[in-house]
Amino acid sequence: MKTSILLTFILFFGLSSRAQLVEINGIPMDTSYTPHSAWVKLKKYYPNVTPVFPKLPANVSATYDIVYATLPKTNYGKRELKLDIFQPKVDGEYPALIMIFGGGWRSGNKAAQVPMAMQIAKNGYVTIPIEYRLSPEALYPEGVYDIKAAIRFVRANAEKYKIDPDRIAITGSSAGGQLAALVGMTADVKKFDGYSAEMDQSVEVQAIIDMDGVLDFTDPNESAKDTDPNKRSAGAYWFGATYKEAPEKWVEASPLVYAGENTPPMLFINSAQPRFHAGRDSVITVLDQYHIYTEVKTIADSPHSFWQVHPWFEETVQYMTDFLDKILK
Repeated sequence: MKTSILLTFILFFGLSSRAQLVEINGIPMDTSYTPHSAWVKLKKYYPNVTPVFPKLPANVSATYDIVYATLPKTNYGKRELKLDIFQPKVDGEYPALIMIFGGGWRSGNKAAQVPMAMQIAKNGYVTIPIEYRLSPEALYPEGVYDIKAAIRFVRANAEKYKIDPDRIAITGSSAGGQLAALVGMTADVKKFDGYSAEMDQSVEVQAIIDMDGVLDFTDPNESAKDTDPNKRSAGAYWFGATYKEAPEKWVEASPLVYAGENTPPMLFINSAQPRFHAGRDSVITVLDQYHIYTEVKTIADSPHSFWQVHPWFEETVQYMTDFLDKILK
């Protein structure tokens, strides 16, 4: 119990605003990016921002740390991957939203998605922040496999958690947005399947929400960062190679490559920082050709990580809920 309480504190508030590798239960983790560290960084430039904390609505129940996959053989021994579930207390069958945290594929934790998950759940959704393996523990594409395993688990246990298995959406912020888009666009791409206990279950989703997640890794804002060999980019850490060393990995992980007639409707919620729009307009151009519904919400004068703080938290939740209502209800 003491370990669990300490872990929750570290993952929400962090130990340092600088990159810091620690071992938690024998697993290397970078604790530098948390909701608290995001607020501390942002308030230097936006002094009126305030932190967002979890607040469970009266009509929502919460279940934490459900094991959705057990990996018997990893570099760090047996590994359990976990998710949280927030669901309306009233009986029924609800659409589900799988939620992917960000942090440069290196830092962060599912706790960052919990405040948003709680507020969306009160509007008639089952919301599911999930854990996945980050670059200090496992390189690309292992985290992609983890997210697909989570979708299979959710679909296999839909009745238990009041979920309509035909109405499942996925969302993510920053690196989580890139992952949500990649997973959402590649249901039929076998190389990303990985393995989990519910391989008979579909990994299709019916909607995607991308919050400031890049869709094209070949954009110079991402691919041209590795000019200093002693200061590797987040992408280079995740791929285990720079763009120059292994361009095929950077291309393969770009959601833009997979945009097409089978892509579900998409909502893009963007900050005012152009760097995080990489590939968005190209994806929309492709989807327009197939008459696939898209929306873009760009929050004026906002920084990256806008979803982590007030005053942009409520606006973000409203955009997400409105889109989900339109597509899934």
